[in-house]
Amino acid sequence: MTGHSFDDAVTLHHTAPGRMRAKTSPDWANMVGPFGGLTAAIMLRAVEEQPDRIGEPLSLTVNFAAPIADGDVDIAATAVRTNRTNQHWLVELSQDGVVKATATTVFGIRRDAWSETEALPWQVPAPEEIAPTGLHPTVVWARNFEMRFVEGAIPGPDAEPSPSSVTALWVRDRHLRAFDFALLTAVSDVFYPRVYLRRGAVSPAGTISLTTYFHADGSDLAEIGGDFVLARAHANRFSRGYFDQSAQLWSRGGELLVTTHQMVYFKT
Repeated sequence: MTGHSFDDAVTLHHTAPGRMRAKTSPDWANMVGPFGGLTAAIMLRAVEEQPDRIGEPLSLTVNFAAPIADGDVDIAATAVRTNRTNQHWLVELSQDGVVKATATTVFGIRRDAWSETEALPWQVPAPEEIAPTGLHPTVVWARNFEMRFVEGAIPGPDAEPSPSSVTALWVRDRHLRAFDFALLTAVSDVFYPRVYLRRGAVSPAGTISLTTYFHADGSDLAEIGGDFVLARAHANRFSRGYFDQSAQLWSRGGELLVTTHQMVYFKT
């Protein structure tokens, strides 16, 4: 045990080559099972800890196949292809022999090359100018983060439907834990479902598939340390019980760290 709930929650016990075991943490509980961002972080960490892994994460896609119960989870990580500068992995998370989540991830060796960011950072107040807010206290995993909403805070009991699905917030670990790729993965899923904002009410919803693209490298994360990052999400379409979400995470200094896309089911 490290004393930090995130590090404890992503701790893996290696049982055989490419095979690991983790345990769900009550500090990271969601409405059903653990926080999806934590599950994604565990699956990324499983590859990070492989002795034959090369480079740093470039992309991660997690498909949430079934609810994860409290208790032990088994993880298998297999390298299916290794090239000169990138490596492709399959990861499977199961309980009692039943698959609960699958993932594909690509790691790569970054090199110095021409660089340009077409996306533009948003002009928003600094986090120090915004009062701390957050999600409802019953959302257990959210207690681990300090959130300061710029716009699109979760609707209250008397909220009206919103014409926009945009949420933007400053977010960091509540205990100022420094960012690494596992924490960055978790924070990439920090947004509540966009349908809440559009309809002005909470309803059943859950992520089915989450893809995270990493633009930051280890040195970028070292510069951030435990500081705030700016996170912004929006939906593109709500249709037949599903909607998508696109999001970006930026450093305070205006560096694009992550882009994410996910598909979410909802009921009304």
